[in-house]
Amino acid sequence: MKARPAKAPPVPAHPGVTVLEDEVVWGGRFPLQRVRFRYTRFDGTTSSELTWELWRRGRGCAVLPYDPVRDSVALIGQFRLPALAAGLPPVMTECPAGLVEDGEDPEAAALREVAEEARLRPERMERIGRYMLMQGGCDEVMHYFAACVSLPASPEEAGNGGVEAEGEDTRVLVMPAETAFAAVDSGGIQNVSAALCLFWLRHHRPRLRREWAAEAAA
Repeated sequence: MKARPAKAPPVPAHPGVTVLEDEVVWGGRFPLQRVRFRYTRFDGTTSSELTWELWRRGRGCAVLPYDPVRDSVALIGQFRLPALAAGLPPVMTECPAGLVEDGEDPEAAALREVAEEARLRPERMERIGRYMLMQGGCDEVMHYFAACVSLPASPEEAGNGGVEAEGEDTRVLVMPAETAFAAVDSGGIQNVSAALCLFWLRHHRPRLRREWAAEAAA
């Protein structure tokens, strides 16, 4: 019998859920399962038999680098084939992000990703939250962080990043926080991770400027 991919374990047991069939239909880097099941509806009755595809990606992380002294953020530009397939511009403006390895602490993964993709070394990190991206079809859970960094005065000094061996090519984009907020409001930023992090920053920015800038000056 062919071994089941480690990243595609059977759907766990849960009260009110009856799994009729759980099959791995593709066992690549991110496996795809086809699951037949029934569940208990809100009125107590049993649902009809459903068949869902479940894409197993595991855990990810994203980090928004913020300089409280310059009141600026660092985002990255990166080519994304799925964006092109969706009819959107293929170069997306994003937060540095990546996968969290098995057994790895999400904050440690976030520190690694911001160093690789934006060439930045955060002075401190603050947790934003943990959220699912596509709960209708994928198990990926994203861990979001804000990072206190010192950014260059000139955006041209930021340079490029990415791990060449992994085919990554990122352009570091340094901009005032207000410019980034305006990009979200106008639809210039079209991915949920960057939008969520920037909405969070807009709410917490006054506090971060007080706390992080004071630490930087100490």
